[in-house]
Amino acid sequence: MSRERHPRRRTRERSDTMRQWRRFLVPLAGAGLVLAACTEDVTDDVADGENVDEAEDTDDADSANAGEFPRNETVYTGGAEWGTYEDWNPNTDGEATFVRGFLYETLFWFDPWEAELKPWLAESGEWIEEDVYEVALRDGITWHDGEQLTADDVKFTFDLRDVPGVEFPELDEWLDEVEVVDDLTVRFHFSDPRAGQWDNVLYDREIVPEHTWGEMDREEIPEASGEDITIGSGAYEYHSHDENRARYERYDDWWATEHLGLEMAARYVVDFRNESNEVAMSQILQNELDLSNFFLPGINQVPEFGESVHTFYSEEPYMLSANTASLIPNHDRSPTDDADLRRALAFSIDVDDIVDTGYQGIVEKADPTGMLPLWLDQGFRDDEVVEEHGFSYDPEEAERILDEAGYVDEDGDGWRETPDGEDMELDFIVPSGWTDWELAAEVIEENLHDVGVNVVLDFVDPGQELDPRRDSGDYDLVFDNQMLLQNHLFAQYFYLYELPVLDEQANRDNPHRVENEHAWELTQELARLGTPPTDDPDDDERFMEIVSELQEITLEDMVIIPLWYNGLWSQVNDSTWTNWPSDDPDTPNYYPTTWANEFMLGGLMTFTEIEPAG
Repeated sequence: MSRERHPRRRTRERSDTMRQWRRFLVPLAGAGLVLAACTEDVTDDVADGENVDEAEDTDDADSANAGEFPRNETVYTGGAEWGTYEDWNPNTDGEATFVRGFLYETLFWFDPWEAELKPWLAESGEWIEEDVYEVALRDGITWHDGEQLTADDVKFTFDLRDVPGVEFPELDEWLDEVEVVDDLTVRFHFSDPRAGQWDNVLYDREIVPEHTWGEMDREEIPEASGEDITIGSGAYEYHSHDENRARYERYDDWWATEHLGLEMAARYVVDFRNESNEVAMSQILQNELDLSNFFLPGINQVPEFGESVHTFYSEEPYMLSANTASLIPNHDRSPTDDADLRRALAFSIDVDDIVDTGYQGIVEKADPTGMLPLWLDQGFRDDEVVEEHGFSYDPEEAERILDEAGYVDEDGDGWRETPDGEDMELDFIVPSGWTDWELAAEVIEENLHDVGVNVVLDFVDPGQELDPRRDSGDYDLVFDNQMLLQNHLFAQYFYLYELPVLDEQANRDNPHRVENEHAWELTQELARLGTPPTDDPDDDERFMEIVSELQEITLEDMVIIPLWYNGLWSQVNDSTWTNWPSDDPDTPNYYPTTWANEFMLGGLMTFTEIEPAG
């Protein structure tokens, strides 16, 4: 999985994250937010009544533009796709929205509330030996063309792990062999059994049919668009697409109806692409989107909020937490290679101001460890370590650290110099157009100026300039939000400590370029352990020891500066579909998202629970 080395599809993550976080503050003019000119294109698929010719009665792919989808049978989504719909290949990075989950499925899914894997295509999975993991598939699962899904398909999928360009977390380095025992049983033989890391693969990697993808040369698979062979096992089949939307139609013989009692109420799902959150705000208010995963600041202030429009929480922070946004100092460049300076920066930043000003209360302040609430709730935070090495907003403490470390204003110009007496000007690159991050950067700029640190904001194009500069280490400070919600804490520390550091870190972790061999060894040991509680008390004890030591190393060295939790942006309009996830005990509590990396963390289950309104 690119820039992933472990759990996630990193290049997709980078592109998806760019898509997800490209922000524009929405100008609110009361209810007068309706932008008819902006939304005329998005209504092509919407039929006002029920008495319309259904799309399944025609073979014309363009028919979905002519209003054949009845509104009361169609769910409209948006907020995961900012490119054009052109990649239907589940084996590579960056596939179109819903290719993962709706078309192609995984062996397991991960439930963040219970912090455990749950069987999906697999009926069960277990370590039958120290280095052998066995998966039993459900009986009777078929592909959309009627062929049986068997252990041969699972083996074919995982045997692609050595094909350059196919998405796997360097699995070939620690998985030796995939053995077919019978039609429904497959065994994985490991040279390095990484239990925690393997769990991530089990819910992250889609299974593909050998009888379609196996028809082409292995080396050609990463280059295929996949559009002509969209034969999966999931709840929906590919219907059609154009540049601005992808359309899916329910597969009525979906295996999960018989095996799990699950049904999809919506016959059609249409995912929209648009490049403006202003349009998205208009769409959700006008019931042209049912589920929006766009960043929509001010959604809690519109008249429709609490009536037809809802978020997961009805009050602050409104959103679930999706990842940790941090200030990343460059460890490979002076003066940010100095732990004393990094620590002083941490004490200088007023995160509460960022949360209140930049985000209007729709995000939460991050824990100093950077751990997401999922892991804090599991009790993995070492309170004694945080008490000794943590940080909070304290400008006086920041000034004390700077003074003692020799960062003082010798020439009286108002700015501190380095301990060597050199002028100090920190280059802080910020993605232009991401207005919430721009506002956060301005708060940080003011905070650092208040303690005499000269920082200069450098607003750059997110894709054309920011990515290359971050990946090559051409910066002093930069924001990053790649500590994502995952199944295991090893993912956080892979992000922090992956080695080696290359000249070009594109599609890799450790953008801050820290080189700590001991922390990296601990991280790899952590990846070999399951998340407590397991059946082995000794492993559980060792897990806690490693996590505690990594917290201490990270905070003492101030490797990065965790700031806030980016939200799992989600807004729903319940005029057509109801029973969306929320914190109300009478509704489901799945993660209501269409984002590719989070879809098997409950996004798919969301669609099994919604019901027609009325």
